Amino acid sequence: MILVTGAAGFIGSVIVKHLNDLGQEDILVCDHFESGDKWKNLRDLKYTAFVQVEDLFAHEIWKKVGGIKAIYHMGACSDTTELNMDFLYKNNTEYSNRLLTLAAEKNIPIVYASSAATYGAGEQGYFDDHAGMPSLKPLNKYGYSKQLTDEWILKQKKKPKVWFGVKFFNVFGPHEYHKGKMSSVVYQSFNQIKDVGEVKLFKSHRPDYKDGEQLRDFVYVKDVVKAMVELIAAGVKKPTISGIYNLGTGEARSFHDLVKATFKSMEKKPKITFIDMPGELRNQYQYYTQAEMAKFKRALPKFKFMKLEDAVSDYVTKHLMKEPYMRKGK
Repeated sequence: MILVTGAAGFIGSVIVKHLNDLGQEDILVCDHFESGDKWKNLRDLKYTAFVQVEDLFAHEIWKKVGGIKAIYHMGACSDTTELNMDFLYKNNTEYSNRLLTLAAEKNIPIVYASSAATYGAGEQGYFDDHAGMPSLKPLNKYGYSKQLTDEWILKQKKKPKVWFGVKFFNVFGPHEYHKGKMSSVVYQSFNQIKDVGEVKLFKSHRPDYKDGEQLRDFVYVKDVVKAMVELIAAGVKKPTISGIYNLGTGEARSFHDLVKATFKSMEKKPKITFIDMPGELRNQYQYYTQAEMAKFKRALPKFKFMKLEDAVSDYVTKHLMKEPYMRKGK
């Protein structure tokens, strides 16, 4: 059995879909469905059992030797504007540390979600070497909650034999629909174009960046999930590659590029309006992110990420304009 936490969420549900496509349906999914539409992310997928977040550590599966073959830990509060640090510590840091401890005790391969938010303003670059990680300075509490787990696992004498922390950059794609204000610019742009025919983007409040030319490492969720599955497979063959990895494309692109690609995929003429960024966001806004991917390329030298325009087209034409929720084989 494979455990996926955050399984009803964005990346977690796409992991379940990918595992289904690989012929794996013996999956324990862990999450909270709550009152929104997250349940639709799993509706057309196959899994063995569902467990509530607070009940996971008491589940009988831990009593079975070899009961869990691998763990994909995506469960967390992913709201980068969350202000309650105690809540973030309990749900992101403490929960992850407990799961990593169990994985070490029971020798279970595990991949857990870190975040590019740990890099803060990027003043030290975006390098995923372990030596530099304790000196990173996240700009928000969410990033700090992820940073704490990264630092914690690196200090542990007993780690899982096969383990990966993955620093997600700007992930977009199907099954993010429940995320509201935290959904990707592609999804928000699609809805704005559909509803009013134009897209609003934040102005730049720095003289070295033009409006819309703020840069991000945008990465497609299908690539992210495929990469995690392949990392665990590679780690089983060669445990020494275990560690914390960036998970972006290694190519920064502008919001203007992203929105233009969305308009093109919808066969619409671009119309973009720039608005002031809210004051509370300006001091924690990243103007540039680009994953340093050399370590990832050494671990998975044959892995290829989709070009931004191709990924946006796949998302818009196959999902947003056709069949939003994925199912096995589709």
